[in-house]
Amino acid sequence: MFRRFSVDFAILSMFIDAGLTLAALHLAVLLRPALPRSLPGIHSLETVHLPFHLYLIAPLLWVLVLLVVSVYDPRYNLHAADEFQRASFGVLLAALGFAGLLYLTVREVSRWLFLTFVLLDLLLLLGWRAVARLAWRISKAPPARRPVLIIGAGELGQRVAGLIREYAWTGLQLVGYLDDDLGKRECGLPVLGTLDDGARVVREYGVEDVVIALPRRAHERLNGLVATLHELPVRIWVVPDYFDLALYRASVEEFAGILMINLRAPALNDYQRLVKRLFDLVVGGILTLLLLPVMGVVALAVKLDSPGPVLFRQLRVGENGRLFTMYKFRSMVVNAEALQEQVNEVRPDGCIIHKKPDDPRVTRVGRFIRRYSLDELPQLFNVLKGEMSLVGPRPELPWLVERYEPWQRKRFAVPQGITGWWQVNGRSDKPMHLHTEDDLFYIQNYSLWLDILILWKTVWVVLRGKGAY
Repeated sequence: MFRRFSVDFAILSMFIDAGLTLAALHLAVLLRPALPRSLPGIHSLETVHLPFHLYLIAPLLWVLVLLVVSVYDPRYNLHAADEFQRASFGVLLAALGFAGLLYLTVREVSRWLFLTFVLLDLLLLLGWRAVARLAWRISKAPPARRPVLIIGAGELGQRVAGLIREYAWTGLQLVGYLDDDLGKRECGLPVLGTLDDGARVVREYGVEDVVIALPRRAHERLNGLVATLHELPVRIWVVPDYFDLALYRASVEEFAGILMINLRAPALNDYQRLVKRLFDLVVGGILTLLLLPVMGVVALAVKLDSPGPVLFRQLRVGENGRLFTMYKFRSMVVNAEALQEQVNEVRPDGCIIHKKPDDPRVTRVGRFIRRYSLDELPQLFNVLKGEMSLVGPRPELPWLVERYEPWQRKRFAVPQGITGWWQVNGRSDKPMHLHTEDDLFYIQNYSLWLDILILWKTVWVVLRGKGAY
């Protein structure tokens, strides 16, 4: 039986990808006569023939490229969005390599045939992965069990346990902790012994992975513990006691010839930032052109409804704390900001609620355009200017940022967006102090596919008009 995330399944995936790539190439050849010629007025081609060696090279090239970009590495394919992004990137690289090969060898292959082949191949390779994930979800086949032992039952160990539980569907199974304080019983897991009992517990429970989550003051015990565990067939993972900084995607890099942990690696690498900006420019530009008539109607309605400017300009905090002017259609009375203190509500825990469903400052037209987020449309110009992104944490008001706790400021590690993970999971129903975790989730799990998913969900959230006021 092939288990997901196993070596056998990775090998099977290679054969499936090779077979589907071969099928896509052959299907593109069969479809080519039905496609138009490059020049108008010329009849369709008769039967198309490709050299036999191309049918051998294409599948091998595709599998090799997908292997290089880690499509078959289960560590990078836990989430569907990550797997589809890697597979799409791999197909693009393989297509570029195949195009170069054709240019140097068989230059008579038509562009229509090549584009048809690449498109079919992409659809087939993503399609079978989607079907496989759906089949596993329906069958609920149990994954291979991987017992995990956590060294350290303190706060760091408990937080690690919580994260591991989120991946229980991959087969990870917590057996307990080791801690010199035998009186601890944290997170429903027992303390199975002291640090000196590591070898015994690993053998007794068949542990495959040991996660060392000790505070800095206990790191003097680390050398002896690791030396003992290295005698056993287990994987050993060390979690630095800098948990809060992990949100910045700490990376291992070479510095002066020494491998070091970079605790301030950017949330988005250069490639991700390039792709995100190109996506914003292309999609944002198209949306701006399509929505210009709608903006004109909204602007006219705002102007006729109440005195004052059509656009509302407000200073907001953007990426890395930079201030910028955000645009919105005015949905409140002109002196709304001067009346802010009358609306603010301080909760018993000290958190401020600055938005209410019955805000008296909102105009008649404003209530409608806020319900369906039409007031946000001018922010497309912020996106085109590079001050915002289509997707990202919401840009916050400076006076609210001053009240942020240090961990909440990590939401400014990426470009701020018109919509985001928070907006599609609650909108205004979840105020600032309750949605920061959603923003940090987005930062930790960023991918182009996640942006596309959020934009898709935004359409349905906006149409329902729920949670917006």
